[in-house]
Amino acid sequence: MPDELEISRTHGAVTVTFNRPERHNAFTQAMYAGIRHLCDELADDSSTKVVVLRGAGGRAFAAGNEISDFLEADAVAYENWIRELLQKLFALPQVTIAAIDGVCVGGGLAVATHCDLRIATPGSRFGYPIARTLGNALAAPIVYRCAAVFGESLTREMLLASRLVDADRAYAVGALMSVTDDLDAEVANVVEGIGRASGVTLSATKQQLVARADLLEKAPDGDDALLREVYTGSDFREGVRAFLAKEKPAFKR
Repeated sequence: MPDELEISRTHGAVTVTFNRPERHNAFTQAMYAGIRHLCDELADDSSTKVVVLRGAGGRAFAAGNEISDFLEADAVAYENWIRELLQKLFALPQVTIAAIDGVCVGGGLAVATHCDLRIATPGSRFGYPIARTLGNALAAPIVYRCAAVFGESLTREMLLASRLVDADRAYAVGALMSVTDDLDAEVANVVEGIGRASGVTLSATKQQLVARADLLEKAPDGDDALLREVYTGSDFREGVRAFLAKEKPAFKR
């Protein structure tokens, strides 16, 4: 596993900590690969009931993806590779919990919405402000998953108005299981309860929910072509240039 990904195992639970606090835990390709490898390991692990994902540092769950990784690869192929990982996470037989303390945006929000449960601190914020930052776009299933968790109205607000949603609003629409000042205690309480639950019931329920999502959140025909148009366009080039230069982008469209 990469140094930026810490994994611990205790009493039927696995905790994954994103450990790049100096970069708000932005995901690198190596971090994604590590999560993907862990998901493959856990797919047939009947001894583990819960997987907790969290960010180090107290300022962010995860703030998007490391931009340099997009520059070194075919952006659409990289997006599809990430989407495959998210599907593996979503399909795990274990109950997955996103323990969120701080900013949860971009790739971080994609990971959180592909977890079963989300618990957050009061100061946490959620969103996809990509229209004002990079000028890129999300794969359709990631948009659909966000809408399934936050509702269509907040998803439109996140993506079209580039606004971040606070924890209270997220809790009000059911996107969060709870909002708490003591994240560790609340997560521990939920993990303990799941540990006493029937693994048969949990597994069957997860299979049903995954099957439902497969039906409702499938990418439409032409989604790859749409993404390729975005990632090869002038707005994304300008967004990357401005991001690396720490400037505000001047989009042409």
